[in-house]
Amino acid sequence: MGSFVLAASPITGHAGPMIRVAGDLVARGHRVAVLSGSRFAVAALRAGAEFEPLTGLADFDDRDQDSYIPRRGEFSGIRRAQYEIRSIFVDPIPDQARALRRAVETHRPDAVLVDGAFAGAIPLLDPLERPRGGRPPILALGVTPLSLAGPGLAPYGMGLAPAASAAERVRYRLLDFVARRIVFRPTQQAGVAAVHEAGGALVGGVMDLATRFDAFLQTGPRRLEYPRPDLPATIRFVGTLPQPPSSDPLPAWWGDLDGPRPVVHVTQGTIDNADPSRLILPTLEALASRDVLVVATGGGRDVAGWGPLPANARAGRYLPYAELLPRTDLLVTNGGYGAVQSAVAHGIPVIVAGDTEEKPEVAARVGWSGAGLDLKTGSPSANDVGRAVDAVLADPSFRAHARRMSDDAAAQRPFDAIEQALLSTRPR
Repeated sequence: MGSFVLAASPITGHAGPMIRVAGDLVARGHRVAVLSGSRFAVAALRAGAEFEPLTGLADFDDRDQDSYIPRRGEFSGIRRAQYEIRSIFVDPIPDQARALRRAVETHRPDAVLVDGAFAGAIPLLDPLERPRGGRPPILALGVTPLSLAGPGLAPYGMGLAPAASAAERVRYRLLDFVARRIVFRPTQQAGVAAVHEAGGALVGGVMDLATRFDAFLQTGPRRLEYPRPDLPATIRFVGTLPQPPSSDPLPAWWGDLDGPRPVVHVTQGTIDNADPSRLILPTLEALASRDVLVVATGGGRDVAGWGPLPANARAGRYLPYAELLPRTDLLVTNGGYGAVQSAVAHGIPVIVAGDTEEKPEVAARVGWSGAGLDLKTGSPSANDVGRAVDAVLADPSFRAHARRMSDDAAAQRPFDAIEQALLSTRPR
């Protein structure tokens, strides 16, 4: 049996999957320590793992956005995305690195697994060639769309599908030049400084980290990711992590899901959900007169403030995805990667309206894959949502593409692949 340290940024969409991996490894007999934000201590301990807290800027509560991205309202579009990336993933690098070094010294693990955006691991990765100098192998689990530059691809964060013509390839090269030299330059400079402060050197883009790890395990269906003929051998797709079952009682209206009407689930995820008028309320309005059942979740927030629900709508603070998705016909979401990949793994088409964090990249992949529609905004109108829902429910091709991803997901064993990768990279 092995001993492993798992490290995750203190964000539900990052820490949640890592704690599920930790629980699986513990059940297989391995010793696991989880390093993440203090608020995830209980979840890690319940999974059977030991827990090490992040400190300083690295330890924040993603439910309280005013505490760690207080100026988000001052920006929009690419500028907001860059502000959020710097605040959430770049500025905490020195504190992440210190905490990870302490965890490695304390637990002496056979291998380390970090979430793919945990850039505090970068200072520990030198030298790059092979694990040596006393450090264990360091692997990453990709819980967001793969951030890796490639031919014919636009800069990450712009939400653009692969180039379909020679003219688009030229345009993307120009965009890449502008992005690196102008738009993303302040964030890149901050990344260089943060990694240097932590005792390392940043090679390449601050968000293009996939090739830096000893192995990079990307979650999600391979069909949801762009073609990458030059994918390095250290990067492999492991599939979609299954949603955990819930022990909470189901709401009284749960039986309505088994009725004759198509079920449309709408969510704004667990971070960008303070303002339901961005997506949830327009969706409820758009579908109020349609012959569907709308099921909405507050992502942990109280839904009472939404006001009276339409007669064909149901809502809950949390809803168990392991039980909900098999009953769902269409997902309307702001683009959380975990929700999207879980939906298509169940053969469910998706409509995405997201413009924060990595959500434009999720939306672009959904539109490109044929498994749904990208509304190209984070605040669609009720008419926008209604037309999109009508289009997806009426056109069987969207479900057909999602079902192909579902077939692929059924053939994969992500927990087996992760355990095998951790064991196979241990120093011999």
